[in-house]
Amino acid sequence: MNTATAQTTGIHPFRIAVPQADVDDLTARLARTRLPQPAPVDDWESGTPNSFLTEAVARWRDGFDWRAAEARMNEFPHFTTEIDGQNIHFVHVRSPHEGATPLLLAHTYPGSFVDYLDMIGPLVDPVAHGGRAEDAFDVVVPDAPGFGFSQPVTEAGWTTARVAAAYDVLMRRLGYDSYGIHGSDNGAMVARELGLQDPAGFLGLHVLQLFSFPSGDPAEFEKLEPQDYAGLEHMQWFQSVGAYNTMNASRPQTIAAALSDSPVGHLAYAELFTSFGNGTSLVPLDTILTEVSVAWFANASAGMSRAYRENALADAAPQVSTARTGVAVFADDFQTIRVFAERDNANIVHWSRFERGGHFAALEVPDLLVADIRSFFASA
Repeated sequence: MNTATAQTTGIHPFRIAVPQADVDDLTARLARTRLPQPAPVDDWESGTPNSFLTEAVARWRDGFDWRAAEARMNEFPHFTTEIDGQNIHFVHVRSPHEGATPLLLAHTYPGSFVDYLDMIGPLVDPVAHGGRAEDAFDVVVPDAPGFGFSQPVTEAGWTTARVAAAYDVLMRRLGYDSYGIHGSDNGAMVARELGLQDPAGFLGLHVLQLFSFPSGDPAEFEKLEPQDYAGLEHMQWFQSVGAYNTMNASRPQTIAAALSDSPVGHLAYAELFTSFGNGTSLVPLDTILTEVSVAWFANASAGMSRAYRENALADAAPQVSTARTGVAVFADDFQTIRVFAERDNANIVHWSRFERGGHFAALEVPDLLVADIRSFFASA
């Protein structure tokens, strides 16, 4: 749709190069792991069980190759830039195909740019992956402030709205005057905020979730379909296991003290990657270990947790989005309920459902997600 210019003012190359002393320190900490007393029944009912941690820690300590993961991440061009006083790390890959659509990929909690590594190639060079040149994207994958290598967070106030505004600055700084965004989880909220801001040339947002809930109006429930009631049940289940939401939004520095000193604590607290052990997650263990290792080496736990408190303190008034919106609902993820979503988002033009995949579809079923992103932006 447009071609990026050579504008690179204030953009600096970045390479992931964790000092060997830090790698050795992680290995030593893992070797000294002290697990909690197990629950009377060592399953997922009361949190991450010792049985999972024993296996995962053994893999992390003796089988997981950080240097191989680091080399794979470094296959892509990394950069940093300062926006609104904050260091932002990002991956930027230009397509070899002329006229590629600029696309920003916004990651999850507790994820990072790592969420999208498997999708970059098919998005950037669809011809090499069985697709068409007209489906090509230039891809930008930032770490949100406090996540990954966008460290340290220099001041308070980094709400999703502020992150969205910073991402728009980033895309303009890269020379794009038109672009779209895809996001999941925290990234879906940033994407919707960007839609509310509706910057010039904005092509729309494609998300895995629209977090719209019942308003209390009985008329809304009259319009629900049978599958929507399953969605309500999923909301109730998630509320029963998602205590990290409350902890992060109320006492982020307290939990960060524990996580920053214990890699195993970090791994346990990242139980969302395993869908809280309900048996549906398709995220491979080595991928989880890569995500957690990035957060560990970047000492990111405080910024990641604090992001929830910033939004809680902002207490922003509800707004209806009129931005062009696409939704992909995966079987084992938060089930966006269309009646509620259309109340809050007036321009939903694309809706897909998938029978396989969950909250981390980019890590679980990247091919399905790539195809849906292509479909949405093809009609932009």
